[in-house]
Amino acid sequence: MPELHTVVCVKVVPKSEEIRVDTETMLLVREDVRSEINSPDMNALEMAIDLKNRHGGRVDILSMGPPSFEPFLRVGLAMGADHIYLLSDRELGGADTLATTYTLAQGIRRMGGADMIFCGEESADGATGQVPAGLAEWLDIGQLTLLTQVDVDMELGTSTGRREVKGGYEILEVPLPCVVSVKTACNEPRFMDFQRKPWAFESEGTLTLWNASDLDADPDYIGLTGSPTNVSRLAEAPTRQRRRQFLDGSPEEIAGQLAAILTKAL
Repeated sequence: MPELHTVVCVKVVPKSEEIRVDTETMLLVREDVRSEINSPDMNALEMAIDLKNRHGGRVDILSMGPPSFEPFLRVGLAMGADHIYLLSDRELGGADTLATTYTLAQGIRRMGGADMIFCGEESADGATGQVPAGLAEWLDIGQLTLLTQVDVDMELGTSTGRREVKGGYEILEVPLPCVVSVKTACNEPRFMDFQRKPWAFESEGTLTLWNASDLDADPDYIGLTGSPTNVSRLAEAPTRQRRRQFLDGSPEEIAGQLAAILTKAL
């Protein structure tokens, strides 16, 4: 029986409270901003590692971004993943979801393919939810969306997943290979295994760095050039303000005013 090979697409994002956009370039500001692994991707990583623990095989992490992402991605190795593939090149920068999914698909092809490709349902910074479907389209394979549980049958060459719907759930099945998008907060990502941690953070053979040339990527499909989405302007959404009314006077006078307001409200 063939060994199960899963790939988890992991994005390193700015912490939600520190997300800022450069008003000149309309791109996310990465400098002096704390980062973390995208929370839904942690759910996807947990689901993939659980599948590995039940069926064997290997789990590879695939990400796109600068070399500074490496320490964050190594957390996934300490959790139970086997290898990291980081797609890093200035030519890949500024990609929208179309260029991103093309680049990730090229990375998966460069790896020799995979039986299952896991993604979180969306990213904390973009929140489009387009990457899983885009990957399935570029790779021309099936997909299971918004799963809360998943299993695989390597003998039959199929994957079965459970998706929650209003009033119940659905059971879905597709042939391998396939893309799986994982519902946010559907599981509890495990802590790092401290016995694996020294290997995960110190071993030099656990990360492969590829640039655009390594991916044999068409320059018309990557980075800003391959991104038809343009941000033309930014606007801050208005926040709802509570009605505030200040009462003046002595404590007795304020109590009387408050009583009158409450009585009128009733």
